[in-house]
Amino acid sequence: MDDINQLNSKDPISTSSCDECKEKCDSVCRCRSNLDSYNWLSDVPGDKNDFDIVEVHFKNTRRGFYRNSAKLDLKQGDIVAVEANPGHDIGTVALTGNLVKLQMKRTRLRPDAEILRVFRKAKPADLERFEQAKAKETDTMIRSRQIAKDLGLEMKIGDVEYQGDGNKAIFYYIADGRVDFRQLIKVLADVFKIRVEMKQIGARQEAGRIGGIGPCGRPLCCASWMSTFVSVATSAARYQEVSLNPQKLAGQCAKLKCCINFEVDTYVEVSKSLPRRDIVLETKDNSYYHFKTDILKKEITYSTQKGVPADLVTISPERVEEVALMNSQGIKPDKLQDSECEVDLEHSAYGDLVGQDSISRFDKAKKKKKKKSRSKSPAKEALGAPKQPVKNDSNRRQPKGKRFENKSGGSDGKPQALKEFRPRRNDNNTSKSSKQQD
Repeated sequence: MDDINQLNSKDPISTSSCDECKEKCDSVCRCRSNLDSYNWLSDVPGDKNDFDIVEVHFKNTRRGFYRNSAKLDLKQGDIVAVEANPGHDIGTVALTGNLVKLQMKRTRLRPDAEILRVFRKAKPADLERFEQAKAKETDTMIRSRQIAKDLGLEMKIGDVEYQGDGNKAIFYYIADGRVDFRQLIKVLADVFKIRVEMKQIGARQEAGRIGGIGPCGRPLCCASWMSTFVSVATSAARYQEVSLNPQKLAGQCAKLKCCINFEVDTYVEVSKSLPRRDIVLETKDNSYYHFKTDILKKEITYSTQKGVPADLVTISPERVEEVALMNSQGIKPDKLQDSECEVDLEHSAYGDLVGQDSISRFDKAKKKKKKKSRSKSPAKEALGAPKQPVKNDSNRRQPKGKRFENKSGGSDGKPQALKEFRPRRNDNNTSKSSKQQD
């Protein structure tokens, strides 16, 4: 049993429930992948015995349905040996019970399809042989790429998956068109002494196999939880008013991002309640044309020039219908946006208390510089700066004793006030002399 647990810890296809690893994982459990399924009927009594078919997952999102003819006590996460053609394969039980019926219906499995059997739970010998086969996958992939290049085939072999017994391998490849790989299969079977199966995958499947971090900062959806891919059209981006920039709309697989389809239904449903965009609103001053629409806020912006942002006015859909009704009756309002509508729009928006929506929130405010005095320094005067001419003798320095200031006030030029200058009293002698002068 210790050998089985040790191999299970190294096996990438083995899974563990989140209850068993709460202390080891972060807030987002990293034990889950896009191959995991949650059986929300697992605690229902007698559910496991009602249906004898189980879902088994393998590498690269490969799954299959197998019949538990031996009535084994299987639960989610058990590693089993299942029937293959030829030999046997090693996989992980992902789903049991009545939910397998819904999963078979979802994958559109035909009723007359052949269902293989579950042989047994994996033994230590089976797991050891499986580990030896997996160790050869990287070298086989690198060598098969060189063989395909020598044969002049326009294809890229992205991954190799060995069967549990090592007698067969699946080569996953990417190609833009159809490829004649009959000669390649003969060469690969002769070199590696195995049965070869070629399987073409798309760019999204390859991105999910490699993994990575998306522009949202989270792991790629195709690598974390998505197992089926739906085609994405550019019309979904148009409904959401997203800029049709290929660099922003494309993901790491160079295809349109799968998350564009996540919210398109909400946008389509809300846009049905909004007025048509070809309506021209007339006022006494100007004619207003549709410029843009914030679908989730339900706000419509109009411009005085068609296709050009000029004198933009944002109003609610109710106001648009009101003005359009007035125009149909031959009435033109004074302004497109009335005072009541303006107040409603201000209160309907959420409050930006910390200024997180301001574009200039990281700009440093410029400090006002203090004005320096214009008096010239002695160094500037030494360089030959022109001195101001003395206009009046009264500006000259008066001798010690009495100094008078001449403040001209009238047209006759007579002084208005006289101020007596008293020198500082540094010692007793100076104080006595000043008293005598007084």
